[in-house]
Amino acid sequence: MPMKTGSITLTVNGAKRSGSPEARKTLADFLRDDLELTGTHLGCEHGVCGACTVVVDGRAVRSCLMLAVQADGSDVTTVEGLAADGEMTPLQQALWDSHGFQCGFCTPGFLMQATAFLDAHPDADEASLREALSGNICRCTGYQSIVDGVLLAAERMRQG
Repeated sequence: MPMKTGSITLTVNGAKRSGSPEARKTLADFLRDDLELTGTHLGCEHGVCGACTVVVDGRAVRSCLMLAVQADGSDVTTVEGLAADGEMTPLQQALWDSHGFQCGFCTPGFLMQATAFLDAHPDADEASLREALSGNICRCTGYQSIVDGVLLAAERMRQG
């Protein structure tokens, strides 16, 4: 028997988007399948790896653990919403400059986690940044270049 669906409307990357996902469909699957925003990656699908992190109403959330219907009325930013007019954000540029990523699978989740963190903590130190990023897993870089990139972005953002 099919699950009951409900109509939802949310703002995704600045645009109003609507859909009628099944009640059990996750936000990650809604973004990827219904809205065709495939930058949000699915790794563990248990909220452990952080690859599916998006920003909902200013907070980093694991979109594999949130139901799409729970996001009704929310403002959602995915990795596709970061670069306006093809220009990288200071965070993206700093991570590029620091060679922060290798294979790229975890990149969207780290970017979204770091974006929400820097928005809330522009003067963050390395220890608090490491704590904030500790829930995101990368199998390629060893993390130092990611931390270096986020700290570089924070410094550049503070300087204007």
